[in-house]
Amino acid sequence: MPASRLAAVLSGMRQALPIVLGYVPVAFAFGVLARKTGMPASGAVCMSLMVFAGSAQLISVSLLAGGASPATVVLTTFVVNLRHLLMSAALAPALRRWPRALQALFAFQLTDETFALHVSRLPSTPGDTRPEPPRAETLALNMTAQSAWVMGTIIGVFGSELVADVRPLGLDYALPAMFIALLLPYCRKARRFALAAVLAGGLSVLLALAGAGQWNVIIATVCAATLCTLLPARADAARRTAR
Repeated sequence: MPASRLAAVLSGMRQALPIVLGYVPVAFAFGVLARKTGMPASGAVCMSLMVFAGSAQLISVSLLAGGASPATVVLTTFVVNLRHLLMSAALAPALRRWPRALQALFAFQLTDETFALHVSRLPSTPGDTRPEPPRAETLALNMTAQSAWVMGTIIGVFGSELVADVRPLGLDYALPAMFIALLLPYCRKARRFALAAVLAGGLSVLLALAGAGQWNVIIATVCAATLCTLLPARADAARRTAR
C-alpha cells in the first residue's frame, strides 16, 4: 500500500475513534440482549455484519422475542431506517464522482454517527470550496465504525452468560455521550449550532414533561433546526435592506 494511502487510512481510523467508543458498549448490549432472547450467536453477529443499524437491531430483537413474524421485523426495520434516505441525499453531491461500487459501499455503512462526521468533512454544497478528502480515508472511517460495532456484538454474544441484565450498567448512555462529543466542534465553530443544541435540548425536556413521549426528540430537533436555519437568512436580508 502506498504511503499516502496508508496515511489516509490511518487518518480515517483516527477520526472514527469517538464513534468506536460509543459503538462498542451499545453493540455489547445488543449482543447480550440477542442471546438472552434466544437468538443464535451466529445470527446476532451476522445481523451486525449485514444490517448494521443499531436502533433497528435492538427493535428487531424485541420484536423477535415477542413472537413477531419476519415480515413485521423487515417492515419495521425499513420504517425505522427511512431517515437514511435524507442523509444519503444530503451527501450525494459529494459522492457524484465516485464509482457506483464505492457509492454502494459508502451507503451501506452510513449511520447517524458517521453522517455527523461526513457532513463536516465532505464538500456537499455547490459553493463549498473545501478539498475532497481521500476516498481511502472516508471508507476507512466507515469500516472502522462498523468493525467496532461487530466486535462489540461478538464480545456481548460471548459475554452474555456473565451479564444478567445490561440496564444497570448504563450502556445506553454511550450513544448520547458520543453525540455530545461530535456536536461540540460544531458549537465552537458557529453560534447558531450552539443555539440549536440548547434550544433542542430545552424543548425536548419540556415536551417530555408535557407527555409527548418519544416524539419529544424529533419535534424538538425539527423546531430548533428550522429556527436556527432561518436566522442567518433573516440576518442577511436585514443587511441587504440596510444597504
